[in-house]
Amino acid sequence: MQTDAELAELELFREMTCRALTQEVEPYYESWENAGQVPRELWQTLGQAGMLCVDLPEQYGAAGASFEVAQLVIGEMARMGFGGLASSHNIHSNIVAPYIFHVGNDAQKTRWLQPMVSGEVVGAIAMTEPGSGSDLAALRTTAVRDGDDWVINGSKIFITNGLLADLVIVCAKTDSSAGAKGISLFLVDTSLPGFSRGSGIKKIGQHSSDTAELFFDNLRVPADALLGEENRGFFYLMQELPRERLGCATQAIAATDGALQLTLDYVQERKAFGQTVGNFQNTRFKLAEVKTQLELCRAYYQQCMTKYAADTMTVEDAALLKLSATEMQCQAADQCLQLFGGYGYTTEYPISRFYVDARVQTIYAGTSEIMKEVIARPMLGR
Repeated sequence: MQTDAELAELELFREMTCRALTQEVEPYYESWENAGQVPRELWQTLGQAGMLCVDLPEQYGAAGASFEVAQLVIGEMARMGFGGLASSHNIHSNIVAPYIFHVGNDAQKTRWLQPMVSGEVVGAIAMTEPGSGSDLAALRTTAVRDGDDWVINGSKIFITNGLLADLVIVCAKTDSSAGAKGISLFLVDTSLPGFSRGSGIKKIGQHSSDTAELFFDNLRVPADALLGEENRGFFYLMQELPRERLGCATQAIAATDGALQLTLDYVQERKAFGQTVGNFQNTRFKLAEVKTQLELCRAYYQQCMTKYAADTMTVEDAALLKLSATEMQCQAADQCLQLFGGYGYTTEYPISRFYVDARVQTIYAGTSEIMKEVIARPMLGR
């Protein structure tokens, strides 16, 4: 049970977040979607509003808020229909910053966390490669020790925040004979020689979440760019997966809340055959189904949030949550769009953005097929 103080903190951050999004994002979001990325200045605006990395300690300039508050911020973005921004924010605040905070040394934390809180530095994480997808053991990007440096060669694809990132956590093979056990993580300053980016990847949804291919050509990073211990990268990735997949579920549930509210408003206004669309039994039954699946996912989500806070959430828990929540989101968005009829297929109606933004949720951070395999292994073995 949350205390009155905790509930008050949540409500305070909710009001602050909604106010900032209404003022600083809503009027411009459509133009950012068309541009394929948000303006660089938005990150500093979000930092000034106290909306980045909110659950980091106050010593880094953050709010020292609870993990639930961190999820609330991306949830409100998703609920308001800013799915691309929610994904970019999730990577920066909910994935990259925690990796540094949990795994990094004091010097790394001092260098990177405060600028991430202020928005001066935008973070990304580079795992996926052309041809390897979810198979991290098949990484081809390498990091070879050369004196006091590491030399990184390879490429990554589908990297969220790739165009704007100042810092990228790069997953690379440091022992080519060890499979997943030969992966290390590196903090790469994107201003270094040997780092380059491709043009933005055009996607069917989440357009304002800039996505790019990254290239490393004899990129030299100092020895202290190694994040954590050598060859322990896969362990760190597994350690942080529950939080990453919780973030996907947060977006799924909040976006479904937003899509359902849009649909409820529409079907009570739109008339057909002499009555509102909301009076048809089919409409009522479809929305009842959406609401039921949404609340079931929300209940499991709350259970997982409790486990995460107690440090008892497992990789299997995270897979169950991501699979159920993101598949629910896609099905709900489809059902809601259908009730808009032809209008739902136009970009004029925001429901269309909820629909296209949802689709990638079952792909990134581990596909639904990978989630099913993770869930099956404890039952049936490898």
